[in-house]
Amino acid sequence: MTTKIIPPSFITQSEETYDKGYDPNVARGLLQFLKPYTWRMLFALLLMIVVTAAAVSGPYFVKLAIDDGIGKKDINALKNIVLIYLVVACIQLVTNFFRVRIMSRVGQHVLYDVRMTMFHHLQKLSLSFYNRYSVGRVITRVINDVGTLREFITWAVLAIVRNLLGIIGTLLAMFALNLELSLLTFAVLPLMVWATVAFRKAARQNYRKVRAAVSWTNSVLAENVNGVRVVQAFSRQEHNHLNFKDYVNRYYLETSLDAAKTASVFTPVVDVLGALATAVVVYVGGKYVLGESITPGVLVAFVLYIDRFFEPIRDLSRRFDTLQSTMAGGERILELLNTPVEVQDAEDAVEMESITGDVRFEDVQFHYSDDPTLVLNQINLNADAGQTVALVGETGAGKTTIIKLLTRFHDPTAGCVRVDGVDLRTVTQQSLRRQMGMVLQDPFLFNGSVKENILFGRLGASEADVIAAAQAVGAHDFIMSLKNGYETSVEEGGATLSVGQRQLISFARALLANPRILILDEATSSVDTQTEQIIQRALATLLKGRTSFVIAHRLSTITSADKIVVIHDGKIIEQGSHAELLGNQGMYYGLYRTGFQE
Repeated sequence: MTTKIIPPSFITQSEETYDKGYDPNVARGLLQFLKPYTWRMLFALLLMIVVTAAAVSGPYFVKLAIDDGIGKKDINALKNIVLIYLVVACIQLVTNFFRVRIMSRVGQHVLYDVRMTMFHHLQKLSLSFYNRYSVGRVITRVINDVGTLREFITWAVLAIVRNLLGIIGTLLAMFALNLELSLLTFAVLPLMVWATVAFRKAARQNYRKVRAAVSWTNSVLAENVNGVRVVQAFSRQEHNHLNFKDYVNRYYLETSLDAAKTASVFTPVVDVLGALATAVVVYVGGKYVLGESITPGVLVAFVLYIDRFFEPIRDLSRRFDTLQSTMAGGERILELLNTPVEVQDAEDAVEMESITGDVRFEDVQFHYSDDPTLVLNQINLNADAGQTVALVGETGAGKTTIIKLLTRFHDPTAGCVRVDGVDLRTVTQQSLRRQMGMVLQDPFLFNGSVKENILFGRLGASEADVIAAAQAVGAHDFIMSLKNGYETSVEEGGATLSVGQRQLISFARALLANPRILILDEATSSVDTQTEQIIQRALATLLKGRTSFVIAHRLSTITSADKIVVIHDGKIIEQGSHAELLGNQGMYYGLYRTGFQE
């Protein structure tokens, strides 16, 4: 006997929004992406009406063939009716082809527009957004949710409209043929409505669990692939395999079987109800034919119309789940697009002219928008053009936050930051950051060649400039030792290079950009001693003539700074040269004794 697996609570909670029904606000928000294609969609709708009319006319031509051709033994009439039916079928084929083609193109264009709009918005969003949202959540919105939207526009909208038109057209044709047989057919509709509602409720829960199981399975799979080195290092392969088999994949199997069971019940119920309606119509209609109240052609046409009446109802019930997914995905898309950009250029912002690099923090305070606790408090800091300023302090003291304010990734909640006497909030972000360079503790390289990654700092630079920058920071020799030199692919994140090699490339990238203000955020903490010595020799070239802010944990990158600023709990408690601060025997002296000595 097997035990039914109950997933963790986050599985269902993470997918709760899939239960969302039709939301007019979400629908209106999504319609903005369809406006440019209004005329194409109207034309597709016109073609769909033609297709529906052609499809509905089919049983009527069968009725004419039986009554006016076979019944009257008129071979010419039978031939003409069949030819007209074939012509209508060809018209249906051609119009259906162009209808599907138009809507497929519209769906692809909408997919492109939505993703480009989201990508453009993501590029503008402040860092605080990325502190709250994981990369996986963002990618899910751009890929999965937009994909669901395209699926709905391309196929589900067509199917829903086609089914509704088919039901209306079939109803009109049935009423036109015979009112009594139509009413007999509709006698089973209450049972059909009940079965549809019951299926919708059951399917709603089951499909939500299936989606959650898929999401969970993919998450565990990705985690194990990304952490394969740790898995193998601790010999956890067998344990992880059993966990994936007995807990993850088994839960996916059970939920999928439950969903299949529900679907397997609904279709036979609809078929039985359709068969019941057909049996009643054949029996009563047969009596009418024998009594010569109706013709045999009318009865045959009615039987054909019954099947065409119930098929759209079956399909509409299946489309309900797609509608739910679209509403949920659309809500998440709009939520992302409506996320405000916290750091924006002022309406009257101007381009920042070439700077010398004089930096002033004036009574600066800062706290995050969702937390009133001050991260920085009364920061007053001056850095003259060309000076190197080292920021030291314990983890979480506020060093990186000072850098983020200087680069205007955040705006201060009080006070101001000035460069060359200009308040950073009065200039455009792009013109400011164009004159800044940054090297991080964990350098990020893009998928491409070494040369392309160095050029990222200044796209218009020549190959000679790239080589000169690499030589200046000591990266040229190891680059030339690579398989294809500067054209060697580094793969995503620089996976084919060591940490030290990635750091040297990031130094070359920063140097090539020729910034007036340079920021080194613990740029040497992840490299080995030998590589650090190479970097230290390059730093003299890199820092010369530039205002530099250095966050470091190693003494060698601090002692040569013009000014050392000690930060504690968001406040500056000491500043001065290395010798001055040691003489004061304050907090820096303690840090030097316990943490910086090498």
